[in-house]
Amino acid sequence: MEETIKRFYDKNSIGKSFPFEPTNAYDHQNIARVEYENYHPFIKELIDEHKKMTLVLNNFEMSLIDWRINDWEFKETINENFKSFFNLIKEKVPIHNKKEDKVLLPLLNKKLIELCDQNFQNCELTGNDLIIDEHLKIEQAASIVFNLLDIGLSLFDKQSKEITFAAVFEQGLAIVETIKLHIYREENILFPQSMKLLNWNEITFQSSD
Repeated sequence: MEETIKRFYDKNSIGKSFPFEPTNAYDHQNIARVEYENYHPFIKELIDEHKKMTLVLNNFEMSLIDWRINDWEFKETINENFKSFFNLIKEKVPIHNKKEDKVLLPLLNKKLIELCDQNFQNCELTGNDLIIDEHLKIEQAASIVFNLLDIGLSLFDKQSKEITFAAVFEQGLAIVETIKLHIYREENILFPQSMKLLNWNEITFQSSD
């Protein structure tokens, strides 16, 4: 487990790099960029929520690193940033995802299938399915992190506690990168695509409840 942690983070790298560097996973299709001011208010709302999420994610990431460097000591700042992260996952993310899953994605999915049917067969699956699948995986991964932390806090054996906390550290960094990549895909593929393909003037929004 310790070797796994070293692959993610070197104590001497503070100020030089983040635990994860951008990879080719951040490459996206050749979709024209849309400036924030040109988005529909509904998409602007989603982007604004992304900004708030990213701030919490960055604080959580740095607190994970600080926690590891200080041999799993829970300082006040670390506690607050951990709480903010879990509050984000439990309360904010589900509401945000629901807006996408119940409002935006069905509209875009219908349009993509229509366009696909004109050129191909078997178009039931679209890129939207990836977004929905990632929503579920993020919730599951966050649950693992939360449960591991809860288990670690309940352990009395020092070695067992450290091994469990090391797993929290590893999984915590992984979920931060996963969510950031997810946000990147939405803002650079999903949202611009929705502006290009949907006629927003004809869309009447209904409650996502």
